Parts: sequence; structure tokens; C-alpha cells
Amino acid sequence: MASSCAQLCLRCRSLLCSKTVATTWQHATQVHYCTTVARVATKIQNGSSFFTGNQCSTQTRQRWKRQMFCYSDLMAKHLATEAKEDKFTEELSKTDVAFGSPLLPLSDAVPVNEIQKPLDLDAASELSALEEISDEKAVSISVPVALPPASTSLRDYVDKSETLCKLVQLGVNLWKLEQRPNVGSMLLRLDFNTDVAPRLLFLKEIGVEDSRFGHIITHNPFILTESLENLQARVNYLKSKKFSSETVASMVSRAPYLLNFSVKRLDNRLGFYQQQLNLSASNTRNIVARLPRLLCRSLEPVKENLKVCEIELGFKENEIQHIVIAVPKVLTANKRKLIQIFDFLHNTMKVPHHLITKFPQVLNARYLRVRERHLFLEYLGKAQYDPTLPNYISLDRFVSLPDETFCTELASATIEDFYLFQKTI
Repeated sequence: MASSCAQLCLRCRSLLCSKTVATTWQHATQVHYCTTVARVATKIQNGSSFFTGNQCSTQTRQRWKRQMFCYSDLMAKHLATEAKEDKFTEELSKTDVAFGSPLLPLSDAVPVNEIQKPLDLDAASELSALEEISDEKAVSISVPVALPPASTSLRDYVDKSETLCKLVQLGVNLWKLEQRPNVGSMLLRLDFNTDVAPRLLFLKEIGVEDSRFGHIITHNPFILTESLENLQARVNYLKSKKFSSETVASMVSRAPYLLNFSVKRLDNRLGFYQQQLNLSASNTRNIVARLPRLLCRSLEPVKENLKVCEIELGFKENEIQHIVIAVPKVLTANKRKLIQIFDFLHNTMKVPHHLITKFPQVLNARYLRVRERHLFLEYLGKAQYDPTLPNYISLDRFVSLPDETFCTELASATIEDFYLFQKTI
């Protein structure tokens, strides 16, 4: 109670001091004005050379009386105000003694300059922007950090956005994401703790390695907007189809969009490959686990490649089945490239269908490599791919061996000879 009263008295003293100074300054200004006017009137009265007659003297005398009355009235008001202030000060001192408060005397109260300090700061903030200030003041000015209103690159936001900064540390390539429409603005709206961190923890719980986080988000930033319930439901579905936890983690790492598709779509994809290729459940899981993007991409290119293998390339259904199980990439290969390399194998190298089916890796090889090696063996007289004849060269080794081993083991030549021959093609 005593402390509260003491603080109240101190505030009253401060307010009183400020009001006293303001009132005294107002009265002094008015008295100074009256005195100045009186002096001007006296000069006018003494300068009789400019004004003549009783009328001028009478007007001057009346004006002097009014000015003196104004001065006397102002002085009376000022003295009355001082008397009230002295009386209030005495009451405050009595209150201090009554409560035993250790308040300072009125003369030691807070100075008026300190009381008006907030007003000075407000006034200082309204100073002109063109006013010169010292170097020390310029250095001490702190400007609040704000995000740029617009930019064509996420680079300008990395230092100001915690989410982008953490994503860079995870290995996310922002320069790839900013080239995609609306992805940059989406990332800026995300909060790392509430949006990003829970998804990363989920990926870690299902077995995805930390080093793969950057790759996954770079290729599929929309996984950060998927609900955790949907992500968990899709993982549970894959496990219900007898995909192991390690396989699911590997599939998610290599096919970042896998968990963005609904359970219904995943089920339709698995059913399509099983029925279209007439595969068992085990073989279906095998090809999907080895090439998980089969569940993410459109089915139209897959259907087209199957038609090409059957109609244009002339493979039988069981041969297509064997090729797909051995090399699932055939389903997503470029149709033009697939036809080109088959044409060279079958029509130029004279390799029959059953040998291509036995070594389907040749369909996944680079066309230039197959062409250069065959022409080099043909130049040496060793282009023999029939296993029933002597000096047989396996198609598997033909496409898989590195250049140096191919030259020494299959062509019985040096690597320099092979490089010189390539220049003649």
C-alpha cells in the first residue's frame, strides 16, 4: 500500500512540474507580448511629430490603460497559480511524512527534460530524411529485415526464410524448383517446424536415408503439402501387397512421386501390369520394385511399347514377358530408340528373336556403342553371334564389357586400334 501511494505521489509531482513549467511559460509569453505592445505605444505617444491633436493622445492613453490592465490580470493569474501549487506541494510533503515514504523532496524529482524525453524521441522520428546525421548514429540505426516483395529467384529469400535455408542444408536444388510454376511461392509459405519437419521425420521412420531427402524434395516438393495420414495409408497399402519395408524405402527414394498417388491409383497400376503381361504377383512386385516409376508414369507409353514389341518387332507374348522381367526399362524406353536398335540387331547383325530374348540387355544398350563394336568386329572378321558356330561372341558381353576389355578379350586388338577405327566410321 505504501509503495503504491509513493509511486502515485511521484507521478503527481512529475505531472505538476510539467504543468507548472507550461503554465509559467504561457503567462510569461503573454506578459512579454503586453510589455512589447506597451513599449510600442509609449514610443508612438512620445513621437508627437508624427501624430497631432487631442484625439491621438486620447487613443494612446486608452490603449496604454488596456495594456496595463492586461498585464495586471496576467500577473494576478500567475500568482494565484503559484499559490495553488505551493499548497499542493505542502499537502504532498505531509502525505510523505504520514506514510513514511522515502520519496525524494520536490527539488529532487524527475527533471522535466527526462519526463519529456518520449516526446523528444517522437519529434526526432519526424525529422526530415534529408537531415545529415553523424556516422555513429548512422551505424546504430537498425533496419527491420523484410522479405523482398518480388523476385525471379529464390536466392534472394534464402537468408530471410528459415524454410529455404534448412532446405538448402538438406541438399535441395532451389534453382531447379524455381523454374517450376508456383513452386517457389509455395515453399515460401511453408513453415519448417509445422510443415517440413513432420514429413522428413515420416520419411526417416519408413527407412529413407537422410542423404536422400534433398533428392526427393528437389524432384517432388509437393510431398511437403501431403497430409501425414495419406502418406501413411499409401505406405501401409504397399506393405499389404507384401513389399518389404526396405523395398518401400528404396522405391520412395528412387521414385519421389510414389507417395503422392492415392491407394486406388497404386492398386490400378499394379493390376494393370499383372493382367497386361500375364505375370504372377511375385514377378509383378519384382519389376515394380526394380523400376518404381512404373507406378507413377502414364500408362499410355507403356501400352504403346507393348504394341511395338508385338506388332512391329515381332516378339511373341511369352518373349515379351521374359524381356520385361529381365529389363523393365523396355516398358518406358523411347519407341524410336527401341525400333532403331532392334533393326540394327536383327537386320544388320542378323541376330534372331530368340537370341535377343535370351539377352534382352542389348535392347537397353546405346545404339552408337552397338554399331561401333559390330563394325570393328566385322572389320576384323570376328562378328560371329551364333552360339552353334565356332568363335561365338555372346551378346551379353558384347554390350556390357568396357572398351579396353572388349578389345583384348573379344576383338584380340588394342584399344588404340579401336580408337583409330572409330575415326574412320
